[in-house]
Amino acid sequence: MSNYGMLSATSINGTDVKNHQNESLGDVKDLMINTSTGEVEYAVLSFGGFLGIGDKYFAVPFKSFQIDRANKQFMLDVDREFLENSPGFDKDNWPGTADNYFSEVTSYYDANYEGEYRY
Repeated sequence: MSNYGMLSATSINGTDVKNHQNESLGDVKDLMINTSTGEVEYAVLSFGGFLGIGDKYFAVPFKSFQIDRANKQFMLDVDREFLENSPGFDKDNWPGTADNYFSEVTSYYDANYEGEYRY
């Protein structure tokens, strides 16, 4: 990981995500970039299942994460139940930009228009 506050997408993919109780919340599978602003809006998390079978994907607002550079992982200040109950999708059926999925995610994470997150 870079010391300059920038990371390559390939270095983020596969990064472990944990909460502050040190519980695993999965790993980053991809990033969703707003093509109008060029900003990373969401990280796609794989969570649940075993060895990739039965896991579900979740888009999480990127600003909800903290980066733990020392341990090369992302931190997300939610518990497993919160994540399990968040809007998810099947890894073989990604949501399109025309549906309401990303609006649901943003509402679920209680985001305001300035991009400030509670979590």
